[in-house]
Amino acid sequence: MTPQIDTRPIPSTGEALPVIGCGTYLGFDVAPGSPEYARLPGVLATLFAAGGSVLDSSPMYGRAETTTGELLAAAGSRSKAFLATKVWTSGREAGMAQMEQSFTRLATSRIDLLQVHNLVDWRTQLATLRRWKDAGRVRYVGITHYTESAYAEVQMVLRAEKLDFLQINYALDDRAAAQQVLPLAQERGVAVLVNRPFGGGGLLRRLRGRPLPAWAAEIGCTSWAQVLLKFVLSHPAVTCAIPGTSRPEHMQDNLAAGRGRLPDAAFWRRHLASVEA
Repeated sequence: MTPQIDTRPIPSTGEALPVIGCGTYLGFDVAPGSPEYARLPGVLATLFAAGGSVLDSSPMYGRAETTTGELLAAAGSRSKAFLATKVWTSGREAGMAQMEQSFTRLATSRIDLLQVHNLVDWRTQLATLRRWKDAGRVRYVGITHYTESAYAEVQMVLRAEKLDFLQINYALDDRAAAQQVLPLAQERGVAVLVNRPFGGGGLLRRLRGRPLPAWAAEIGCTSWAQVLLKFVLSHPAVTCAIPGTSRPEHMQDNLAAGRGRLPDAAFWRRHLASVEA
């Protein structure tokens, strides 16, 4: 039996959420019949076998929502997935139409988490999301962003609105969110999904050619991806990291970071310089 990954509670309900998920940007924007598409059932099977569930998509990710819905339907595994997607448009009617399209593409009658992507027309879209949550169509609502320049507005919305989730960028080489955004989310009882946990990919690409430091073994890491994910998960405000992947072997590697010891802040202070050099 595959060892199960750890979970953390969603603050607004206490529901347990696995700490490693899968983003669908780029990797799931592929056509049926392609070699890339053929690998994706293995990605989901690997995620679910380890107790993972979070699949994050968006209407701006090309075919990713449709691909996700097709794969879950074909495998009969919708019940294993925590489906998260986004609304990314202005206006009440346009927002509702886009969200209805997401239900169709994802082949589901209920979406676990609907997020206002990059805060686009967030007041209008959150009003709709709350109505749909009350009606049982959406389980959780949230907001997203991925750039430090938006943090002031993100904090304003966190203070002004009652949210279930925040999705934000945070990585070993992109730590600005830890200054104010993550502590505020924790204070407000908001779950945090971390996008770009590999620093947008550039950091991981740079590190892959370097040998792992001896201290990686102290925290049970056998790859740089695991080191970077354990760094993200070490922050107490973080609920789940959602690195994107389209390869089962990378999904397996990522999931290993969701088990075992998480180092404290003092550990990272001692060792960050060796990673950043």
